[in-house]
Amino acid sequence: MFDAYTKVVSQADARGEFLSGDQLDALSRFTSEGLKRSDAVNRMTGNASKIVSDAARALFAEQPQLIAPGGNAYTNRRMAACLRDMEIILRYVTYATFTGDASVLNDRCLNGLRETYAALGVPGASVAAGVEKMKASALSIANDPANVTQGDCSSLMSEISSYFDLAAAAVA
Repeated sequence: MFDAYTKVVSQADARGEFLSGDQLDALSRFTSEGLKRSDAVNRMTGNASKIVSDAARALFAEQPQLIAPGGNAYTNRRMAACLRDMEIILRYVTYATFTGDASVLNDRCLNGLRETYAALGVPGASVAAGVEKMKASALSIANDPANVTQGDCSSLMSEISSYFDLAAAAVA
């Protein structure tokens, strides 16, 4: 996992080049967005239980067969595993958001997840629907303008959205 700075520097170093003006401008933009990025991560982290529980509640209301006898989230043990997995995905989305890089999400969370779920008989479409519900909740919380660094956060919200989209696509 590289943060934005390390990634740019290692790429330039591998080519034996100085950082370009465009690369420096991109890093400057990343830095100027740092407080907004930290605010968004702090909000998602501080509300992780709410994000996960609200998403699970909405998912099970739409797909009650998951919690019915024989369903993939039936029994406390299976429900706990489902909630744990949702929380893990959210945690890695916050890591990706903080670093501005999806590689940690891909490498440590999503790589092989679809195959694992398939082997366990977990319905990937349902997991993807749960991730979409977490995305809606997390974006609502992260984009709340009260008590955070002021300014346009549309680019950051789009970035966060892309991390959730990546996770949903990885399990579907």
